[in-house]
Amino acid sequence: MSDRVYPPVIAAAKLMFKVLDLRITVEGAHHVPRTGGAVLASNHVSYLDFIFAGFGADSSGRLTRFMAKHEIFANKIAGPLMRGMHHIPVDRSAGQGSYQQALSALRTGEVVGIFPEATISRSFTVKDIKSGANRLAHEAGVPIIPVALWGTQRLWTKGRPKNLTQRHVPVTILIGEPFEPSPGDSGDGVLRKRMQDLLDTAQASYPTEPGAWWAPAHLGGTAPTPEQAARLDGRGA
Repeated sequence: MSDRVYPPVIAAAKLMFKVLDLRITVEGAHHVPRTGGAVLASNHVSYLDFIFAGFGADSSGRLTRFMAKHEIFANKIAGPLMRGMHHIPVDRSAGQGSYQQALSALRTGEVVGIFPEATISRSFTVKDIKSGANRLAHEAGVPIIPVALWGTQRLWTKGRPKNLTQRHVPVTILIGEPFEPSPGDSGDGVLRKRMQDLLDTAQASYPTEPGAWWAPAHLGGTAPTPEQAARLDGRGA
């Protein structure tokens, strides 16, 4: 697969990290295999998560093909970049096509990135997840690699104004051990627990401010509880 677009985009992202002096911590990058297919399954707290999840695989020399809403591909600026990086558009009204595209990528040895929660978690906890990540990995015969991102929500998240010029923000990227998917729904529970455990670890070591809007309620932040977040999502707010 020709990749003329992806490397310059990565270089631009790294320059952005440097200019903003983001305090990025990556742990577990060695869990991303240097060859062969794998599903990279990450929690979702920010519109920028694909950048940081992909960055976590960069040291292994892997370019992650993310599954993303097809509306992004229709954007005049983002669309050509997404297609040039061979990301996979997802049309929820006709999901079988994107599923087959992701399956083909995995079988040819690509790393496919998925956000199993499907949408950003306003509560900054791991929501109930969809079954696609586990099903894809099981059918392709590849491992699942759980990922937790933390701190990215401070730059741009749902329901808050974006602050892309904010400097010195700590960002944590934790990559867990690969594991074999399970047939049926049992694998979804395993994946969700591993993602939540990684997120708990990332949050426990993160410098937190009392009452911070970007911290979950159970850690003293003012983010919505999971129940409040579900109601907000139901209203489309």
